[in-house]
Amino acid sequence: MTTFDDRERGFETKFARDQDMAFRITARRNRLIGTWAAELMGLTPAETDAYAKAVVQADFEEAGDEDVIRKLLGDLVSANVDIDEARIRVALDQRTVEARRQLMESQ
Repeated sequence: MTTFDDRERGFETKFARDQDMAFRITARRNRLIGTWAAELMGLTPAETDAYAKAVVQADFEEAGDEDVIRKLLGDLVSANVDIDEARIRVALDQRTVEARRQLMESQ
């Protein structure tokens, strides 16, 4: 093996690891934001768990965060929670930081 091949394999490994970490952060963030929204809606613990899982699943509909934001906004408005898209985006940013922190601590 040449040094170039070793470097290339190293970059590919790092890329795969970074992509895996980004996926795990997003999934954890979605679970955290689902729990946050469930608390705002006054759901029971069992309903909260199911709702958090539904938010994680909603993220697979399309690339980016718009599908999650749409779900949260629609569900919160339907539950008569006074909220807007900007507040949801702020909550997403906060939960992203929290998710990253939790994953870093667990490693």
